[in-house]
Amino acid sequence: GHPVTIVDKGRTVGGRLATREMGPGHADHGAQFFTVRDATFREHVAQWETNGLVYVWGTGWSDGSLVDSPQDGYPRYAVRGGMNALAQHLAGRLIDAGAAIHVNRTITSVTQGASQWQADDDTGACYRGDALILTPPVPQSLALLDAGCVGLNSTDRSALERITYAPCLCGIFWLEGEIALPEPGAIQRPGTDISWVADNRAKGISPDTTLITVHAGPEYSRRHYTAPDDELLATFQASLQPFCSGRIKRHDAELKRWRYALPTVLHPARFLEADSALPLFFGGDAFGHPRVEGAALSGLRMGEAMVALLG
Repeated sequence: GHPVTIVDKGRTVGGRLATREMGPGHADHGAQFFTVRDATFREHVAQWETNGLVYVWGTGWSDGSLVDSPQDGYPRYAVRGGMNALAQHLAGRLIDAGAAIHVNRTITSVTQGASQWQADDDTGACYRGDALILTPPVPQSLALLDAGCVGLNSTDRSALERITYAPCLCGIFWLEGEIALPEPGAIQRPGTDISWVADNRAKGISPDTTLITVHAGPEYSRRHYTAPDDELLATFQASLQPFCSGRIKRHDAELKRWRYALPTVLHPARFLEADSALPLFFGGDAFGHPRVEGAALSGLRMGEAMVALLG
């Protein structure tokens, strides 16, 4: 095989497979669940389920009305301990296979040498390799290449610049009191200001206390992206009132801004291999199909292409 180095600016690997600790509990504040439609991805998920890593949370969500939760037959999978535990599991397997993983490192530029790529980070470290895979949101990947004066041909650049994303504002609340969301513990309201509310205790990842995750819809998030945290948290907490019985005490709350939360215009293929003197691949959940499954399949296909290219 080939030596692999992964650099992630987050405190842990995973990106939007993100789980926050608050008080004695945990809350998923990025991706809330994942579905499976592709046979290849289903094989991986079946193994994770057998090993107890993931479980079926539900097969549909209520809109918060009195009607039953819609059931479309597709299981929604959650991860024991929170969504980030899946990323940690995969990272552990890579480390066992010899990969080097660096977190809390922000890449500031990527340059192309005569025979290798070089990526420099904010600590002054540099990483070199024969091939480069970029999986951040595409605008961030392009900014890294621009910082290193790496040019792309007009076809590749145009294809990448067509990809767009919607933001998401997220509130996490540690609450004490009676909160009753419809089974299995979440509501989903596409197209509204508050598009998602989930009870992480009912979900099974915060057994000792109630942590609530609130996601704003794309349009609301775009309009209010720079609003003060306190203002947004007050609005999000007010949206929980219909599900509360009696007095609710708030122990803590936190706001998370996801600038590139949801791909809205996708690249049609699972990845883009740039026309470059050195191997350069772009991938992620904006390639082929969005969400967790799309990101996973993009990574698998890029890995296959990289092996075929490098031998």
